[in-house]
Amino acid sequence: MRGLTLFAGGAAVALIIQAAVAQMNPGVIQLNHVGVAVADMDESLAFYTETMGYEEAFRVTNDAGEPGLVYLRVSENTFVELTRANDNTPPGLSHFGVQVEGMDAVRAMYEERGASPTEARRGRTNSILSNIFDPQGVRIELSEYPPDSLQGQALAGEI
Repeated sequence: MRGLTLFAGGAAVALIIQAAVAQMNPGVIQLNHVGVAVADMDESLAFYTETMGYEEAFRVTNDAGEPGLVYLRVSENTFVELTRANDNTPPGLSHFGVQVEGMDAVRAMYEERGASPTEARRGRTNSILSNIFDPQGVRIELSEYPPDSLQGQALAGEI
């Protein structure tokens, strides 16, 4: 009986903590991905799939049929996003992505706190995106994944 009481008490505390965290950042679901700009896509894909063991979830190709964006599954809901480095984005970490629900409300919440999120737009994967930059210039990508987005399909186990 004592074990059951401790279990129930622990479960109740966990629910209270979860509810409190949800109130701090309503609409924020999780840290979803880390973006890495790469100089050599083939070399990077080999490293992340063969050496690290990450599975390719999906890719978006450019007009030449080359991968321009590749999502690699680290765990069930966490990804590494590889993109090609260019003049505007040098090789290295380019951003981290936070999955949200209700982009307009999340953007408004951050605006009220003094951040300046960009206008929401549809990305090439059909996700809804907005960016915030921290004082050091680090890009925080707010991402909402409708069911027709590639990320939404990957999270649902459809691709």
